[in-house]
Amino acid sequence: MSKRAGRGMARLEMPKMQKLAELDLPDLPMEDPAFSENPLPHFAAAREMHPWLATCAFGFVITQYDAMRDLLWLDHSMTTANQGVVDIMNAEGTRWGRFQKEMLGARQGEAHKRIRSVIAPAFTPQQANRHRSLMRKVIADLLDEWAPKRAFDFEEFASHFPITVMCGLIGAPPEAVPRIRASLEAFGLSFSLDREHLPMLEDAMKLLDAFVQDLVAERRKNRRSDGERDLLEILIDTLESGGLSERELYDLLIFALVAGYDTSKNALTLLMDAMIQRPDLYQRCADDFRFCQKVTEENFRYLTTSTIPRLTTKDLTYRDVIIPAGTMLFFPVSIAGRDKLAFEHADDFDPERPDLRKHLTFGMGVHICLGQFIARAQIQEGLHQIAQRIRNPRRVGPSAWRPFYGVWGLRGLPIEFDPAPAQELATVE
Repeated sequence: MSKRAGRGMARLEMPKMQKLAELDLPDLPMEDPAFSENPLPHFAAAREMHPWLATCAFGFVITQYDAMRDLLWLDHSMTTANQGVVDIMNAEGTRWGRFQKEMLGARQGEAHKRIRSVIAPAFTPQQANRHRSLMRKVIADLLDEWAPKRAFDFEEFASHFPITVMCGLIGAPPEAVPRIRASLEAFGLSFSLDREHLPMLEDAMKLLDAFVQDLVAERRKNRRSDGERDLLEILIDTLESGGLSERELYDLLIFALVAGYDTSKNALTLLMDAMIQRPDLYQRCADDFRFCQKVTEENFRYLTTSTIPRLTTKDLTYRDVIIPAGTMLFFPVSIAGRDKLAFEHADDFDPERPDLRKHLTFGMGVHICLGQFIARAQIQEGLHQIAQRIRNPRRVGPSAWRPFYGVWGLRGLPIEFDPAPAQELATVE
């Protein structure tokens, strides 16, 4: 074969680049409440029409696990989409809109690096393990209060656990939880892209802002003298040394409270729903803490809570598709683990699978979830004691579903169960 013929064949074999706007893509009605109830068939059907892309009301959806994993790494070509969310919500000039644009999760470059470096040392795996005793005490106290009831809404019960832990980590009194819980619940709808929620979000922002400002003022008058340095002490020291502004300090505290509430509460509720359907696995969780760790990780793959929005900052090409700058992309990591091309027996809940940590629950890249090790530890600790104290849980009523955009999950999980006394816990880190 001549060189000329070889070059001709190479040209023929080169893939044709396609512009995003030229593609005939499936549409996912992710804003529809019926979609939230059972999104998996919609994604399976979408992948039949296009292997990794779909449209939605506010942009484009990455539907395949491998494509999500690849693209979420491209920090040089994408930014967080907080400004886009504020625009969709018509929230420019509001308290909530300002927070969404200036909080840690929205920062980029040196500003992101500077602020994250202040708070990151408090959220390492070592620090998460250090706080396990607090997590054990919080869940034990909650179970002492709730288990004798023999029936309750598990989602409501679960909502008190992560926020009480987070209050302990940042130095807020646990008695504050009833005051701020409703505002944190409202904040869980921040990325739902429903403008009707904006007044509620504004009220929540106002209350949380006042709460953290009062918290800081009180601590500045009464600094800790016991040698312990909780996160609030660290942040105030950083403020006074010029490493943070007052506004950045308050926003970090709000960010920690919000991030430490809704996702963990929803993940724990989804996990309990899965365990009710698998009583043999649930019983093992009562007996074996190591197994709780595996179950927690598998649940992050099986169904998790978030759809991550990103905005492209430059034209990028992926799999021969040209995605222009300014494109809103949605990454539904909540269902990425059910992609049958990425996971064998993807619809089976299997805590013994070899690739437990392959999931995308906490995102990827520079904005990977800061609190992932805290989240893992408290769900592991919570599940172990819950399985010991709440025996034979039975669902006794229906659940609704939260909006699929943003923080997804069950709204309500009514159960009955057989209460059991507390057991002595083995210390396992």
